[in-house]
Amino acid sequence: MRLSHSRAVLLMVLVTLLWSTAGVVTRHLEAARSFEVTFWRSAFNALALTMGLLVMRGPRLWADIRRGGWALWASGLCWTVMYTNFMVALMLTTVATVLITMSIAPLLTALFASVFLRHRLPRRTWVAIAVAGLGIAWMFGQQALAGGTSVTGALVALGVPIAGACNWTLLQYMNQRAANSPAAKAPDMLPAVLLGALLSAAIMLPLSLPFSATARDLSLLGLLGVFQLAIPCLLAVQLTKVLPAPEISLLCLLEVVFGVLMVWVGAGESPGPTALAGGVLVIGALLCNEGLALRERRRQALP
Repeated sequence: MRLSHSRAVLLMVLVTLLWSTAGVVTRHLEAARSFEVTFWRSAFNALALTMGLLVMRGPRLWADIRRGGWALWASGLCWTVMYTNFMVALMLTTVATVLITMSIAPLLTALFASVFLRHRLPRRTWVAIAVAGLGIAWMFGQQALAGGTSVTGALVALGVPIAGACNWTLLQYMNQRAANSPAAKAPDMLPAVLLGALLSAAIMLPLSLPFSATARDLSLLGLLGVFQLAIPCLLAVQLTKVLPAPEISLLCLLEVVFGVLMVWVGAGESPGPTALAGGVLVIGALLCNEGLALRERRRQALP
């Protein structure tokens, strides 16, 4: 993509804005609930991704999937968990709780890379992981004391950053292996996004029957599948070629802000003091860690 840095940043902001629409849209559904919501969103996403990737790759898309190997399917399973758990969690707890829980993904990715790829983490990242962990523990603990389905929804949402961290660690491993071995070639992992959508829809289908979604519900879920998932996911993959990973991590935090504000204004769902307190710790830890990392990189780049 021939984009300047500033235009790439603006496009990434648009991506986070599209991602953040899921919460407010699901709060306006008439009859569809839980598993059916997840099925239709994944199904529409799979349809849009199939069309988009066929335009980009042509018929060789299916050959790429067949030759993808274990790594492609493992990445596809991670996408399946991310697609499925996110929507199920939204039906069980508040949008703020889901988004704040998901925001620990960059720190979990750093932790997994340290454990499995032997990456050395700076002290600031370990401190950020500890502070964010306290924020999540506080949020989960308060919801457990309150009872109901909120803590269940938070636990389901926790699967999203865990699967995301596994996915990004796997991608780093495959790229490292290709870089260290001239004979090895880094696999094309973009079709894994499509595999995740197909698997999510297939798993949710028997749990969704009998269908209860109205025509209005289907139109809203179709919009989510195309504009909240397929288009921004494809754009985000392309933007990784322009923007550095730390900057993308910072910009992705806008999804939490946009998502909470949208559902607050558009559906009257207040985040509540527990989610706000936990969110301050998590988001604050992420901002400090990524901000210090960017400053270090800029200082090292100076002559």
